[in-house]
Amino acid sequence: MTDKKKLLLHSCCGPCSTSVLESLREEYETTVFFYNPNITDGEEYEKRLAAQKQVCREEESVAGVCPLVLGNYDPERYIEACAGLEDEPEGGSRCTVCFRLRLEETARKAKELGFEVFGTTLSVSPHKNYKLLRVLGQEIAQTYGLEFLDRDFKKKNGYGRSVELSKAYGLYRQNYCGCDFAR
Repeated sequence: MTDKKKLLLHSCCGPCSTSVLESLREEYETTVFFYNPNITDGEEYEKRLAAQKQVCREEESVAGVCPLVLGNYDPERYIEACAGLEDEPEGGSRCTVCFRLRLEETARKAKELGFEVFGTTLSVSPHKNYKLLRVLGQEIAQTYGLEFLDRDFKKKNGYGRSVELSKAYGLYRQNYCGCDFAR
């Protein structure tokens, strides 16, 4: 029996989860939640899912366990949520909708599965707005009666470490967030 809090960690992709999982090992009993309806190309989604599964195997070899929960792959939900925002610049209103969609589903799933805490790997990316993720996460946490793991994972060389680990594991690394609008 462990006294660690149970964390459901939304993961946007395998590479971003590498250093995040490493940094959380001692503190949390972490389950990865792969939920990304924003990845609108099915082939791209499968590549990222395969990379996430590989990261979970690597983490399992070190930590002994790395459960993976798959969310529904529903790009139509993302497209409907972002209707009218197609021409927004990267980092604009469309991204806010996307972050909210993924964090909300993570919190819902965390509540359903009995987790105490939820978080996201999105903050490891230098292209993602940590302050916005923090505000959304805290707001959603209140709605669901959960704790939001408020961490800017890019700090303390988190992003750099994710690049190192991705190379060491031979992971597929994408060059865009996943939506056709940003491609």
